[in-house]
Amino acid sequence: MPPATRYSRYLGDLEPVGAIRQNVDRVRAITGGWTAERFERSSAPGKWTARQILTHLAHTEIALGCRARMALSTPSYAAQSFDQDAWIARETRVSGPEAAEAFTALARLNAALFEGLSPGERQIPMSHPEYGTITVDWIVHLLAGHQIHHLRQLETLAGTS
Repeated sequence: MPPATRYSRYLGDLEPVGAIRQNVDRVRAITGGWTAERFERSSAPGKWTARQILTHLAHTEIALGCRARMALSTPSYAAQSFDQDAWIARETRVSGPEAAEAFTALARLNAALFEGLSPGERQIPMSHPEYGTITVDWIVHLLAGHQIHHLRQLETLAGTS
């Protein structure tokens, strides 16, 4: 049985590493022809722009990929929380295409790592201040579902004129 995360409903029965690879392709297809103006659109006042969503996706790949790598190499690893809004507030200079490229590169790096893990390695635990004990497999499933959640937002923005 796959681990339950707050994004499980987005992943459904999809195999998570395959979903990550498909999500990368979807981001490229959605944003490939976008203008700078399109990357700066948001769905509503106060909501993140497409550029910020892509930056957030890249941040999540950094943070959760690091957590997985640390758990795989550090016994009794304890993950730290991060404030996504504080991270986004620091990213004022990255362009939309740069954010998309960063996300796709980092997601591919993480997918390659995850593909090479044994079932036992995916069950390696770590502690998290908000979620308690989680595993590398939990991270794999969370990342895939999280990407799908935000891809839906990007698809909505792609449909707006």
